[in-house]
Amino acid sequence: MDLKQLKAIVTVAEVGSVTRAAELLHLVQPAVTRQIRTLEQELGISLFERTRTGMRPTEAGAIMVDRAQRALNELERARAEVQPTPGVVTGVVTVGLLESTSDLLAEPLVTAVARDHPGIELRLSTAYSGHLQQWLDDGDLDLTLLYNLDSTPYLSAHPLVRERLWVAAPPSAGLRADRPVPFSEAAEHRLVMPASGHALRRLIDAAAARSGAAMDIAVQTNSLRVQKRLVQAGHGWTVLPGVGIAEDVARGALSAAPLSHPEVWRSVVLGRPRSGRTPPAVEVVARELVRQINSAVAQGRWPSAQVQGDDTPAERE
Repeated sequence: MDLKQLKAIVTVAEVGSVTRAAELLHLVQPAVTRQIRTLEQELGISLFERTRTGMRPTEAGAIMVDRAQRALNELERARAEVQPTPGVVTGVVTVGLLESTSDLLAEPLVTAVARDHPGIELRLSTAYSGHLQQWLDDGDLDLTLLYNLDSTPYLSAHPLVRERLWVAAPPSAGLRADRPVPFSEAAEHRLVMPASGHALRRLIDAAAARSGAAMDIAVQTNSLRVQKRLVQAGHGWTVLPGVGIAEDVARGALSAAPLSHPEVWRSVVLGRPRSGRTPPAVEVVARELVRQINSAVAQGRWPSAQVQGDDTPAERE
């Protein structure tokens, strides 16, 4: 098994075509085919099956492609770290951002890193906390934002901020930041909710239980953007972190108010694996991400958020 074979199976899996993969790898098609067949013979399994839409990895092939991609990524990172320009921090850093924070943090983070550390290549992924934690556990992320999580033997969770959950509704509802809405009042409306099992949904379900209100759920979704679009279209109200709706409220696409009776807060942490050495590039990006978050809170761009350590309760009745 060699690097050429790994690159071949990863590229074919990505583009679904040996011909196209050969073009991207600057090889002739028979060479790519030979590399795949040689690897298949070595492993004693078929890695791809030919379909009407192109080459598709078999079940075993999908496992090999996933592992090969990780191996290639690690080699690329190692090359960047061992061949640096003197005095310049270089490397590839994979960062996870909570979907609700991506609009606030992604562009400023990329701008600051590109300006101060042009030798660092950022790779950003956005998702809900559960997915990000899984990717961190799998080694696909170097650091990520998570919420309502404590440190474990395998994960370091550094508290950053606590933020309050808000009720969001169409503009016609006239919700206002200075007029908190009791959960029981929000539950009188049909609700657009995160999918069951999602960490944010668990917070909402717990609040409903404490208030004694029964929720009338119109639809569930695993996409924050879809959640907001459905509310804008009049399919119901929803509950979201303030950071996820700040821009929508500012441009008049939604109206919103802090949730009350009970108030519900989530704690955002910076998660990193405990095992292995931390490359300098990862440390640099971690510090910059924390700086951007603190700046956003200080400037009021992160609604109802407080830097962790302030006297803010996780929940208030």
